[in-house]
Amino acid sequence: MVFFGADFITVKKEKDSNWNNLKHGIISEINDFYSKGNNVVVSKNLKLENILKSEVASKSIQSDKVINQIKEILDSKIRPAVAKDGGDITFKSFSDGVVTVELRGSCSGCPSSIMTLKQGVQNLLCHYLPEVKGVEAI
Repeated sequence: MVFFGADFITVKKEKDSNWNNLKHGIISEINDFYSKGNNVVVSKNLKLENILKSEVASKSIQSDKVINQIKEILDSKIRPAVAKDGGDITFKSFSDGVVTVELRGSCSGCPSSIMTLKQGVQNLLCHYLPEVKGVEAI
């Protein structure tokens, strides 16, 4: 099995297979895959195109746009400030107006992280994106 991530590739083998015997073939297959211009992301809904209505597709596109804007604001305005204090914040999800993030590093156990989350992150996201109604950490 080969899994293509945004910035990595994971290869899984059976227990009794030897990596040394597989390595050349795996590298060759990966190179062939990329040289043919194949897409690395396969849709889960390969045969469901008739199920999706235009309204649902429109909402999905709008949601994707909002998610991209949330990620951009997090990466450009919030992450650098959080990193200065030895922490990190990453986007996890957006549903029903609520952005879910994960705090890591010094932020994960910091007593003032809730205040930073609500008064800093939430206020900033709500200011730029009216679709955002709140922010929660996991």
